[in-house]
Amino acid sequence: MYQLSAVRALAGAVAAAAALWLAPQPAAAQELKIGFSMAMTGGLGPNGKSALLAQKIWEEDVNAKGGLLGRPVKLIYYDDQSNPSTVPGIYTKLLDVDKVDLVVGGYATAMLAPAMPVMMQRKKLFIGLLGLGVNSEFNYPNYFVMIPSGPNPKPSFTKGFFDLALAQNPKPTSVAIVAADQEFSRNASDGARENAQKAGLKIVYDKTYPPATQDFAPIVRAIQATNPDILVICSYPPDSVGMVRAINEVGFKPKIVGGAMVGPQNTAMKAQLGPLLNGFTTYDFWLPVPKMDFPGVTDLMKKYQARAAAEGVDPLGYYMAPQAYAQMQVLEQAVAATKTTDDQKLADYIRANTFKTVLGDVKFGKGGEWAQSRVLQVQFRNIKNNDPMQFKGVDTQVVVSPPEYASGSLVYPYEKGR
Repeated sequence: MYQLSAVRALAGAVAAAAALWLAPQPAAAQELKIGFSMAMTGGLGPNGKSALLAQKIWEEDVNAKGGLLGRPVKLIYYDDQSNPSTVPGIYTKLLDVDKVDLVVGGYATAMLAPAMPVMMQRKKLFIGLLGLGVNSEFNYPNYFVMIPSGPNPKPSFTKGFFDLALAQNPKPTSVAIVAADQEFSRNASDGARENAQKAGLKIVYDKTYPPATQDFAPIVRAIQATNPDILVICSYPPDSVGMVRAINEVGFKPKIVGGAMVGPQNTAMKAQLGPLLNGFTTYDFWLPVPKMDFPGVTDLMKKYQARAAAEGVDPLGYYMAPQAYAQMQVLEQAVAATKTTDDQKLADYIRANTFKTVLGDVKFGKGGEWAQSRVLQVQFRNIKNNDPMQFKGVDTQVVVSPPEYASGSLVYPYEKGR
């Protein structure tokens, strides 16, 4: 009798378990997938990986608050290898194979431009990270970008540099412009040329060099022979290193030099070049000066810097992290406000509204650019050695333009800053 009761009890338990197992279970919330390409290797890799860490921190932060539209956010990304030819295939895969809900743009002008035809064909919202004048030719209404070059991006990028030079006494009269033969550098040099012409400066040198150039001493000697007061360099990271080394090696001393050099914003490159950078003045977008202590940025930088060593990225992250986190904040706020992932509705909302980000208030204007330009010019000085931690503060990297964010004045001419 006892055995029969036990068997019946066991059978009942099994039946109950089976019924529970067969009953419909509440489905886990479907992930909201956001896809993009990112330079993780190649010449742009150091900056790309820095941006990626900030985007991962945003993913964790937004999921800790419950995700978006009640769904956990999942970032899906692929290495574009700093190679523009990989980009269209990556975005096609993200949309057709990974079936992402939304896409954003990766890092650098040369990587955003080849993605644009895919975005336009699919009518996708596309918020780029850093790209100069990418939409100047495409005129795509659903493109936005986090570079703060403003509604007239090409000349705005070096306008602060020229304004600094022209405020000196005696005023410079001649300029040399040298650029890598790549999308960003050509756009920056177009803007520099426009600024020079408006200022009535004589352009004594205006040439491009192949992106694979390694020996810059002959280029610097050719520029030196024209004796310009101002030297505008429009370069990507590997050639920025080459140009700085060559200028020091040749002993070339224009009155002011820099302007549009990608690379010296990265801590590892600053440390690599060390005192060779002293006197150079070039652009940046954010540094820890009191006037740029926007809500949330200090917290972000603490999280980033605590993880940077383990991730093998820029230990400070000043250049990429605020821009990349703010890029995702814009998307987050648009999705939360519209309660949709519909690309057109999101683009319409972004066009019409101001966003609260770690870069302060961001509003977009003409061509998806920032409504107002905010490109900094930073002069390197007092660099003693190759210790990266000397760049944690702003004594070695002084914001000299625009005045509302400046932390010091320009040391002029360049030779005195050395």
